[in-house]
Amino acid sequence: MFSKKTVYILMAVFAFLSISAFIVNMPEKKDPAVMAKIKPYFPYEMTKTFGGLDMIDKRTGERLKLDNAKVFIAYDHYLKKWGKSHLKMQGNRLLILDDNGTVVDQMDLNPKDLAFVRHFFFEPPSQ
Repeated sequence: MFSKKTVYILMAVFAFLSISAFIVNMPEKKDPAVMAKIKPYFPYEMTKTFGGLDMIDKRTGERLKLDNAKVFIAYDHYLKKWGKSHLKMQGNRLLILDDNGTVVDQMDLNPKDLAFVRHFFFEPPSQ
């Protein structure tokens, strides 16, 4: 029914599509020290479910019910959106604010951490 060439071509096409989908849906690299400091204040968390991964709003307990392929991209999106209103730079110091704008924690940043924070949270996304 199918020739060997057809089977090989289909395998190559499916492999290409799988790899491209994997690359497109990868999350951005994050600095572990900065993320460890921010994580307790970030109102969303990743959780394992029977069907894969999901995000939960820690304030309400509501599940966001995201497509498994898009969970990491959505996590980055929510993190950046939250960071724009809850993080503030003061020289080499990162201030973490609550919903009222009160400083709840702070972190001194080394040059590598500073570059990550500026790029991830404060620069407009490149298109």
